[in-house]
Amino acid sequence: MATWYFAWVLGLGLAVGFSILNGTWHEVHLPNGATVPDETELPKPLPA
Repeated sequence: MATWYFAWVLGLGLAVGFSILNGTWHEVHLPNGATVPDETELPKPLPA
């Protein structure tokens, strides 16, 4: 009766694995010399 545990753990493991692979793929496929934008590179708001 506890087979739902197996499905839950398997699904959670697949989701975590997919997110790790997705993040790794995006880091590897950045344009040459590009960096991931952070908050310091956001445009400044215009003065009112």
